[in-house]
This record gives sequence, C-alpha cells and structure tokens, in this order.
Amino acid sequence: MTAPSDSLSDSRVKTLNFNVGVLGHVDSGKTSLARALSSIASTAAFDKNPQSRERGVTLDLGFSSFTVPLPDHLRVPGDQNDQCDSLQFTLVDCPGHASLIRTIIGGAQIIDLMVLVVDVVKGLQTQTAECLLIGELTCPRMVVVLNKTDLLPPTKRQSAIDKMTKRLQKTLENTRFKDCPVIAVAVKPGGPDAPDTDEPQGVPELMELLKTQSYRPDRDPQGPLLMAVDHCFSIRGQGTVMTGTLLQGALAVNDTVEIPTLKVTKKVKSMQMFRTPVSRAMQGDRVGVCVTQFDPKLLERGVVCTPGSLRSLHAGLISARKIGYFKGALATRAKFHVTVGHDTVMAKVTFFGLPSPAPGPGAGPGAGPAPLDAPFSFDREYLYQESYVEGPGGGAPDPEQWALLEFERPVTCPALCLVIGSKLDTDIHANACRLAFQGRLLEGFQDKAYGESALPRLRIAKMKHKEGQVERVTDDYTVIGRSLFKKETNMQLFVGLKVALSTGEAGVIEGGFGQSGKYKIRVAEGLRADTKLLLGSGSKKKGKGGGKAEPGQQEEEPRAESHPVSIHLHFKRYVFDPHKKMVQS
Repeated sequence: MTAPSDSLSDSRVKTLNFNVGVLGHVDSGKTSLARALSSIASTAAFDKNPQSRERGVTLDLGFSSFTVPLPDHLRVPGDQNDQCDSLQFTLVDCPGHASLIRTIIGGAQIIDLMVLVVDVVKGLQTQTAECLLIGELTCPRMVVVLNKTDLLPPTKRQSAIDKMTKRLQKTLENTRFKDCPVIAVAVKPGGPDAPDTDEPQGVPELMELLKTQSYRPDRDPQGPLLMAVDHCFSIRGQGTVMTGTLLQGALAVNDTVEIPTLKVTKKVKSMQMFRTPVSRAMQGDRVGVCVTQFDPKLLERGVVCTPGSLRSLHAGLISARKIGYFKGALATRAKFHVTVGHDTVMAKVTFFGLPSPAPGPGAGPGAGPAPLDAPFSFDREYLYQESYVEGPGGGAPDPEQWALLEFERPVTCPALCLVIGSKLDTDIHANACRLAFQGRLLEGFQDKAYGESALPRLRIAKMKHKEGQVERVTDDYTVIGRSLFKKETNMQLFVGLKVALSTGEAGVIEGGFGQSGKYKIRVAEGLRADTKLLLGSGSKKKGKGGGKAEPGQQEEEPRAESHPVSIHLHFKRYVFDPHKKMVQS
C-alpha cells in the first residue's frame, strides 16, 4: 500500500481507513448495528434524514466510524514510515427498502467488506438476496450477522441459530462468499422502541471478527481524482460541504475540483475526516470537502473529479452478462434502469455477440467468455441478437456478449466503471430478483448525434433470409420467380445478389419481370435435367384458350403448384450502416 499515512497527515496518529458496508432487508437492524458499533457519527448517520425518522426506515446512505489499534496482521514489516498506528472502520449504512436499490448499489461500490445483516427469525428475504448479489458484483469479502437473537425462545435459541447458519452456508456455497464467517448478535434487545438499558449482545465479538477480516486495500493516490458525493449541505459562515468517498486519486486543500454534471469548478477551502481537520486524503478515504459560493441544492448526489477527467455520455458499449437469479428475458430494444458508476438512468438496450463458430480468444468448446473488462474491438464483426443468449446449461458459461446502451439523458462516469441493469418497475412485493445483467463500460459516445458519427463503426450484422418460388422456366438458364418481393420493392437494390434453388442450383437475380414483384434469375451453369422435368409440365402449357397472347399483353403462365421449387435469398445488413447495403459472403 502506498502512503496510507497521508490520509491523516495533520494528525500524529497514522490511520488506515477501511470501509464496511452494512446491507440487508428493511427492518433487519442495520442502523441499530451501525449505532452499536460506532464511536463517531458523520453528518449523515443513523437516519438523520427527517423522513427516515418519520417512517422508521433508512432512506439514504449513513456514515459512522470506530477506531481500534492496528491489528498485527496489517502491520508492514520493515519500513516504519509506512506504518499505521490505528485502523478506522467507516460504516456505510445502506437502506434496505426495495425502492432504494439505486442507493444501495451506489453505497456498495465504495466498500472493502460487506456485512450482510439477516433477521434470524425471518431468514433470507427478497432484498437480502438482492444485497447479496450486489455484494458479489462489488465486494471481495463478507461477514453475515444474524441479528435479533433475543427474539428466539431461550431454550431453542442455539439450535435455531445453528439451523439458520447451515441454511445460509448452503445458500452461499456457489457464490464468491463460500465459507464466509457467520456471527449471531442482538444489537437492540427488546426491539427498536425498547429503552437503551439492555446492553447489545455479541457486539464485542463482532468487532473482533471485523478486525480479523480486515485487510490492506489496494490504495493508489496516483491518477485523476474521482469522489463519490452522497450528501451536500451548507454551514453558515464557512461554505458548502460535500461529503463522500474517494474512489481514486488523491485530494488536497487548495486543489481545484470539477462537478462535471454542472460544468462547475471549485477550489477546496478545507477538509475533514469525521470531524478531524486534514490537509490531504487519498483513495478509500471518507472526507468532507468545503467549497465556497456553491448552492448545495444543486448537488444531492453525484461525482466530483479532476477538471476535464470525466466525460458525459449519450450512449455506451458494455460487456454483458446476465445475472442468474433474474427470471425474465433480456430482450433487445427493451428499456432497463441502468446504474452506470454512481448514476442510474433509463436506457434502451441492444444485445449482440460473435458469429458462430467464433474465432479468437474465448472461442472453441469449453472456453469461457473473456473478462468483462477486456478491450472492445471495432475491427471485429458482430451478430445482432433479438435477446441475450444464455449458455447450454450444465454449468457451461454464457457465450461472450455485449450491449449497446442508449441513455435517456447523459450520464457522467469513468471508463470501465461497473454497469448494472435492473427492472426496478417490477412489483417490490413480488418475490423476484430485479437485477438483470451486469458488465463494464468499455466505450462511451459523447456526441449527441452518435447514431451518425460513431455507430457506423460498429459492425453488427443482422442476418436476413427471404424465400420465394419458381413460377416458370423460360429457357435452360433462366427462371421467373415470385413471392420474394412486394410489388412496390425497388428491384434494382437486389440485382446481382446470389440465390439458391431448393433443387441445388445457384443463380443470380438479373432484374424485375413485369410490375407485380416478379423477377428473373439467371442460372449460369444451367438447370439440371431433373429440375427441368419437375418444372417442365407447367412451362409447356399455353395461356388461356391454348393460343398465344395478344400483342402488348403479358403471357399468363401457369404455376408449378404440384412440385414447387423454392428460391432462397440469404444476405446480411449492418444494423448501423446508413446506406442499408445488402452484403453476401
């Protein structure tokens, strides 16, 4: 780790900051747990939002902290200049209500370890499962806390805890959190309205467990600043304070920062970390940043960055992977709530993949898809899909796929940021996962007219197949076809395209025949004898009355209905080709 001491350069005590997300179903006791653990609360902690107090549920991210001596396993051998004295746990209390999943996803992206709070009486509930999925996408480690053990009958308490622990471990078997620790607590004996006279049960043991599960996150002060802002408020006589977590880079007093959604730059006047003044902060730190002459109402939640380092995008290309618990179809042209970095917006989705068999990396039997952050190539040809294509089952991975996202409003986000697609309009009372797909932002389009300026570079082919029938034979090398085109079709667009007869011959469309959508096909190698025999009986018959047609009249030839020979036209069009050309291999 690089210079963790810089996080609190104004303090004699060098502190390593470690972010712990507290997630779970509504009413599982997350805020009570954060309160029981914390020694210092930020300006946004323990449901200070008036609506939160009124409704009795967390409506926004809450932040608090507690500090312990640095555990031995986190000490750096040798270099005393890089040594910390203490470990600060910053607790990120995420709301549990289903309608606030956007906030939960935003909170989960800034944590180093997840604490999943489960009501031991009710077990895994819908939002518990969604929080677990979000944790899998965003966080490397997890601790499960079984709360409200005081509500279990004393004689059956331990057996109920053991039973719930086994059930959770079975659920986690096929996730990245297999074998994660499970601990039982009662952080608010008697329930939320009970007096505070009863001591929380199991909290000291939980603190010890968190210490053993802590690790040195990979913190890098280099690169452009990116800070996720979750609250913004004014202090009379000082200015406006933006509180948030540094996702990358570093920040110092007197630095100039940009609020990209507003195209505004501001100079940092002062900074604090949990009421301690600091002059510098780095990736992973939670900090309050004071600026002047800025209306806090303009920025409820968003990002702050090094000026000019972020782009506002109207569309983007992502790697795409379906979330296994989502039961609905992922259809092209459908709209999803898409969380891109720390912003959630409606977007229209177009799925595409590789032609089969797919050449290059990730191809071949048994080969899995490339990593989600693998670079995107505009040089490859892709195949349009009506929907996301799932794997054959039996543990086989889904084929490698991508999606074009077209946003209803511009989003500001860094490259390679996490993308989560959800169906948040699903009934929140339905027992169904709303998280649909995930991926990484690989390419972004800043131009509002991206459809003309950028998408033609994207070679997504849509395969087309038309089928008609041979109406008659005019000679050994020519047939007249029907039912392939409409009467109003511009036949010149199809002249020169190759077709195949169901009897095996290959031909080329020479042009239209008459005004009813019929066409002439030239068979360069001639019709086979059996084809002529098949069609011959019809072609020898004359028009009505057995005579020749009058001059100026088109001869009505009877159709070979008894032995129809079909005509097949295969071609492809590139979805974003402005000229809509038809291409044949």
